[in-house]
Amino acid sequence: MQTNRLYIGNLPYRTTADELKSLFSGAGEVVDVAVPMDRETNRPRGFAFVEMADEAAALQAIQMFNGYSLQGRELRVNESQPRPTGSYSNRGG
Repeated sequence: MQTNRLYIGNLPYRTTADELKSLFSGAGEVVDVAVPMDRETNRPRGFAFVEMADEAAALQAIQMFNGYSLQGRELRVNESQPRPTGSYSNRGG
């Protein structure tokens, strides 16, 4: 693992950054939580990024919370992949 930043997928739309920080602090120190919002509806997009203080805490969080049921939804937790360079219209082809 090269990063302490985790991708949290299949997130219930009502989940707040504070709730995620509280949950993930069970695995170690949480440095930052980002819950991206839809630009048009200003509602959460169903995923988030959690940055842990160190690699050990990030690995622990993956083990603890990948497949964890939160408000009836099974979370997908894995290492965040770097953002692709260029525009989003550059998706194959």
